[in-house]
Amino acid sequence: PDLLPTCNGEITTMSFLQDVVDILLQYVVKSFDRSTKVIDFHYPNELLQEYNWELADQPQTLEEILLNCRTTLKYAIKTGHPRYFNQLSTGLDMVGLAADWLTSAANTNMFTYEIAPVFVLLEYVTLRKMREMVGWPGGCGDGIFSPGGAISNMYAMLIARFKMFPEVKEKGMAAIPRLVAFTSEHSHFSVKKGAAALGIGTDSVILIRCDERGKMIPSDLERRIVEAKQKGFVPFLVSATAGTTVYGAFDPLIAIADICKKYKIWMHVDGAWGGGLLMSRKHKWKLNGVERANSVTWNPHKMMGVPLQCSALLVREEGLMQSCNQMHASYLFQQDKHYDLSYDTGDKALQCGRHVDVFKLWLMWRAKGTTGFEAQIDKCLELAEYLYNKIKNREGYEMVFDGKPQHTNVCFWYIPPSLRGVEDSEERTSRLMKVAPVIKARMMEYGTTMVSYQPLGDKVNFFRMVISNPAATHQDIDFLIDEIERLGQDL
Repeated sequence: PDLLPTCNGEITTMSFLQDVVDILLQYVVKSFDRSTKVIDFHYPNELLQEYNWELADQPQTLEEILLNCRTTLKYAIKTGHPRYFNQLSTGLDMVGLAADWLTSAANTNMFTYEIAPVFVLLEYVTLRKMREMVGWPGGCGDGIFSPGGAISNMYAMLIARFKMFPEVKEKGMAAIPRLVAFTSEHSHFSVKKGAAALGIGTDSVILIRCDERGKMIPSDLERRIVEAKQKGFVPFLVSATAGTTVYGAFDPLIAIADICKKYKIWMHVDGAWGGGLLMSRKHKWKLNGVERANSVTWNPHKMMGVPLQCSALLVREEGLMQSCNQMHASYLFQQDKHYDLSYDTGDKALQCGRHVDVFKLWLMWRAKGTTGFEAQIDKCLELAEYLYNKIKNREGYEMVFDGKPQHTNVCFWYIPPSLRGVEDSEERTSRLMKVAPVIKARMMEYGTTMVSYQPLGDKVNFFRMVISNPAATHQDIDFLIDEIERLGQDL
């Protein structure tokens, strides 16, 4: 009750916010301190019982509120820690953090120029720059920032369907033929999720075979398209992946573009994870052919280290997104305003309320320049190659696929001493399956590092090591290897 907007609340407010900032600054410093834990792990029931998290009728004191802030950060995973390798989005960028604080203070909504003038213009400028980097002439086209890559992929499906059958917007799925989409068996689950949400159905998503490196096989794509057409289905979208979640594979975009052109199918590129490589002169060849896509998903919150969430959908054809999604709500998008209405972006979005995600990306881009992002990305890829070279012939390691990684994904099994030299058998397989989960559990209990594991197809649990945090160094990679060996020695 003592904080603003109460009268004479300024002094209390300033000292309260100063205390909060102190808590945050301590946390930031700790995030980069290798002697601190990545995680202070507690089981859910322990954490629930240890503190009183319940909501009450009566207010708490500001001291208690500050204590709540401290406790929350005490058990938060330090995703900026140089030894946190668990997700595709890691790191903590200072300019991005500052931008997020500013965005929260401005607390506005992205739907109109009227209430978010600067932010709307920055979104316009930034999306155009990103489309230029994709390779569309003059950065032409359209786009939007959405809450994550899954939603960006769903937008692409929505727009591709509308482009082929505009009547679906009013009449629904019953008015159009049975649609099918194609994506690789290593693609992100969001393609099926989007099909479920849009009423297309998960059975209508056809998974195309991948080679041993996890890239879509174009001949299989063409075969499945022809097959679907013979059955009377209408192929409306191919979603190619630039940087798959597990292997970090890049689908052959040029061959896929040729097939999409031949059969007149919308080509989407899910570059949520690999899109950042467009910033690097050394690595952008991996996305050759992306300029031929009709739409592209690109998540700056992954490889580029922008704070969550920051995901862009880019569309090559201008105006299509607007016609697909607009509802002409006159109480929000009045047509007789005194400024250029093309800057009111709300009617082309699925959301009404939309968070300002662009500012942190724009401010980081200003602070680093394209070359700064490039250096950061090149460094992460160099670290992945360092890890690969270190373990490819090391005793106790087996690579999941041959050859150096295309992205920062390095996939491997750790083989504990008890399994080395054991003949390949069902028993060995079932024992190997349990190794990574036990090592991961021990990592979390010690709190020293975090790295992800998973099975894939017929392959049992393996570690998927990814690097997207520019704070990581060769020493952190060495530490991870030593830690896996320390924690897995007795298994």
